[in-house]
Amino acid sequence: MDRTTIGIVMNGVTGRMGLRQHLIRSILAIREDGGLPLRDGTVLWPEPILAGRSEAKLRALADRHGLTQWTTDVPGALARPDVHVYFDAQVTSARVKALRQAIEAGKHIYTEKPVAESLGEAVELARFADAAGVKHGVVQDKLFLPGLRKLARLVQGGFFGRILSVRGEFGYWVFEGDWQSAQRPSWNYRAADGGGITLDMFPHWHYVLEQIFGPVRAVTARSVTHIDRRWDESGSPYDATADDAVYGLFELDGGIMAQINSSWAVRVNRDELVEFQVDGTHGSAVAGLHHCRVQPRAATPKPVWDPDVPTAQRFRDQWQQVPDNEIFANGFRAQWEQFLLYVAEDAPYTGDLWAGARGVQVAELGLQSSREGRRLEIPELDR
Repeated sequence: MDRTTIGIVMNGVTGRMGLRQHLIRSILAIREDGGLPLRDGTVLWPEPILAGRSEAKLRALADRHGLTQWTTDVPGALARPDVHVYFDAQVTSARVKALRQAIEAGKHIYTEKPVAESLGEAVELARFADAAGVKHGVVQDKLFLPGLRKLARLVQGGFFGRILSVRGEFGYWVFEGDWQSAQRPSWNYRAADGGGITLDMFPHWHYVLEQIFGPVRAVTARSVTHIDRRWDESGSPYDATADDAVYGLFELDGGIMAQINSSWAVRVNRDELVEFQVDGTHGSAVAGLHHCRVQPRAATPKPVWDPDVPTAQRFRDQWQQVPDNEIFANGFRAQWEQFLLYVAEDAPYTGDLWAGARGVQVAELGLQSSREGRRLEIPELDR
């Protein structure tokens, strides 16, 4: 079968997320399956060029996966005519400069979020990409989780009637790094390096709310640093200056109220690391990464409050599992395929830099709300 090669500079793939989800489970998985079929019957073949700062890490990574192309010279790689796409999975603080270089080189860009540390930078970047005529996309992996795919299906099918509220719980205990190693990199907990859970997670929650339930119109939030001392990868202690928990209230079109708690200082007492409960006039659902359970109006139990008598009802047993009804691909790979088809044959695509900018906007307003202790409306972005 004829195939067309698309060169992709992948910057930041020596990190956990860039390596596991973007390189191994997305680009290499597409190659292992013979490439990405196109409408004309040919195949799109992704050719990764690994990029980063460490020659030793890049060489070892390439050797391990049978790849031949890697570089520490990102501008040089961007100058190559056989490179079509630049992907960024670096630390947030390095992202805008690298994306601008790629746009200036005329490359399409696909990037992890947040796209920038500030709304001004995010908007400027989106305008710059539009003016350059390049295609751009931002990772929105949560939309491709099986549990949220099922939840979106329920919304589209009218299961809930009028949706009243959304309650989200996300997070887990990230060890401080002294007596047990931390599960997340230390820069996540330093404000100067672009760390903080509000900037990290509010862009996720924004696109989940926006694309499944409707536009977000206002935000009230409280960002806090519960653990103010941690230990880095070398075992050295440091002051944690970025927020490690944020408690948010989002107001959506139609009067929908969404409450989402995000924390790296919480011990998990739920079925999955993230869960959303959606309540509507005709039914409710609880969705996680993989599973989704429902309770329709006609099957809703009738509890009675009586603190003096232990309840005999087993509330978790009163919910019904939503069937898969399809095979769910890895969410990162699914969005990579969407973006590559967008580049190769102009297939529909919605998660662009403007969507990324709206996510940064709600994070920035959330941090402002926390500082000022007030509700803030979210204005439309001026393109």
